Amino acid sequence: MLVSSLIFIVSLLVLLVSARFLTGAAEKMGLYFGMSPFVIGVFIVGIGTSLPELVAGVLSGLAGNSEIVSGNVLGANISNIFLILGLIAALSRKGIDLGGGYIMVDLNFLIGSSLLLGLIMMDGEIAFSEGIFLLVTYAIYSRFLLMNGKQRLVETDGTPPIDTVFPFKALLILLLSGAGIYFGADHTVLSIIDIARRLAVPPSLISLTLLSMGTTLPELAVSITAIRQGKSVIAVGNILGSCVFNALVIPGAVSGFGAIHVPEYLIGFSLPLFVVASVLFYLLTQDKKISRSEGLLFLVFYAFFISRAIASFI
Repeated sequence: MLVSSLIFIVSLLVLLVSARFLTGAAEKMGLYFGMSPFVIGVFIVGIGTSLPELVAGVLSGLAGNSEIVSGNVLGANISNIFLILGLIAALSRKGIDLGGGYIMVDLNFLIGSSLLLGLIMMDGEIAFSEGIFLLVTYAIYSRFLLMNGKQRLVETDGTPPIDTVFPFKALLILLLSGAGIYFGADHTVLSIIDIARRLAVPPSLISLTLLSMGTTLPELAVSITAIRQGKSVIAVGNILGSCVFNALVIPGAVSGFGAIHVPEYLIGFSLPLFVVASVLFYLLTQDKKISRSEGLLFLVFYAFFISRAIASFI
């Protein structure tokens, strides 16, 4: 137990330091390619911080524990919206200003991906033929981001980037910090799982709660770092992009290694709660702001989710 606790502390420190460097490097790379800060958060940082969920999902699928995949995907997205978004909003003195109205288009993709995943999960299984629909949807989303990145930069910042020299240093930092996030998150998750197993916690509860919390640590670290640097659009974009990636790419990719089993307790509670989280995210951002009180509301929902999940196994 002591060794696992030490591994958790060290890997968490590696994760936080890597996240700090990733934010700056990703912004420089994105601006070079003509992306707005929001698109940087959604596309570059969002995908980078979702790598732990993807790797954990693939490894679980290869090991024949596909129910861990469905639990991790739902738990991670619920954590992203209710826990991480709730925390950064509650920690912001004046709330989070989301800027221009273009965020609504990206939120439409979040709602769409939530509903599509929900419909596919309803029968208790995600087959590869269904996973293809998820991957195609993400390809459409990615094309939308890349096609509209330069236009959004002009609309929000007024001028396109003037630096024409490729930022090789930023690329190197991005790769190294991405590796740091991956290995830091990987060892953090492994240590959390080991501690939970030593405490005789059911594996299904681990995937839905501790595993999902562990794999969303990169999003939490990057979002808090971005908020402290005054880059709230990157923080929210990171959460939004991660949720869409989790809902579409992870089950879509893992289904290629075999059908993903979705237990009934996930269909009956966690899946509807994920859809509710997405809808609340959409509704509460209609005024282009997320207040501290709305952040606290999200944290209440997350506390309810954790208490209900634990109660179902007692």
